Amino acid sequence: MPTMRMPWSKSGNLQLDLLDAPATPEAAPAPPAAPGAAARSASMVPTASLFEDANNPRTEIPEAALDELANDIRQHGILQPIVVHPADAAGRHQIHFGAKRWRAAQRIGLLEVPVVVRDGPTNPYAQVAENQKRHGLTPLDLARFIRGRIDAGDSNTTVAKTLGLDLTTVAHHLALLDLPPVVDAAMKAGRCSSPRTLYELGKLHAAQPQRVAELVAGTEPITRDAVADMRNTAALAPTAASGDQPRTARPGGAAQLLSRATGLCDKLDATLTRLEQLDIDALPSADVAALRQRVVQLARRIDA
Repeated sequence: MPTMRMPWSKSGNLQLDLLDAPATPEAAPAPPAAPGAAARSASMVPTASLFEDANNPRTEIPEAALDELANDIRQHGILQPIVVHPADAAGRHQIHFGAKRWRAAQRIGLLEVPVVVRDGPTNPYAQVAENQKRHGLTPLDLARFIRGRIDAGDSNTTVAKTLGLDLTTVAHHLALLDLPPVVDAAMKAGRCSSPRTLYELGKLHAAQPQRVAELVAGTEPITRDAVADMRNTAALAPTAASGDQPRTARPGGAAQLLSRATGLCDKLDATLTRLEQLDIDALPSADVAALRQRVVQLARRIDA
């Protein structure tokens, strides 16, 4: 496959790739304009003069993916310029789009990279969209971005609409930021990447921490079906009312459980308070009704 090249701003309109291949007079179309910015010709700048946006939603780039991109750049050059903001007083450009390409260029020692200067303020949602098109953000990166936008004043509905997600998916991602340690470790180890499955597993952990720990420590895939089976098994488990004798609590175990239950109630209260501040009517009515019923059922268990 022939090496693809891009037009740089050089005398004679000659085209050079990043590996200093021989110049050719062949014509080529101008690179596409960055979203929200006017089309401009790419220019070469020192790799060391760029720096990443501290608010870039992508924080996790798998080493394998970075190695693959670095090898591709070594063979073909950077085929699409990095989009940057105008230089600051020190002559350095903040990256708007292309942090992954910049990291890969550094990895193989490129001294210069092609850039297009973007006019206008940073659009955080555009950064997410660009990342999703190229190489989807990890669920955790997307969760952090959603939390950041909500903390900045955006409603769940606004975030969901702008990202093209439903409110339930937004809720599942937010739950990733508050998983029990054992479930959080499973996510970060790659045992499970589905936000919905992790959300369900986190809820199940409150009632069956030992069984969840066993599932995470095992070798079987952590899937929605596996979590559902565990939940259904728990629902069918015999209770003391059916004739079985309750387990004897360890010394001090009851006090620990009471303290933990109180802490979980505090978290639930805080979450419900935040939920009340949102547009409840925009949420799926069936989900809201199910939540109300679940809270009532939990209260009845204490009364019993």
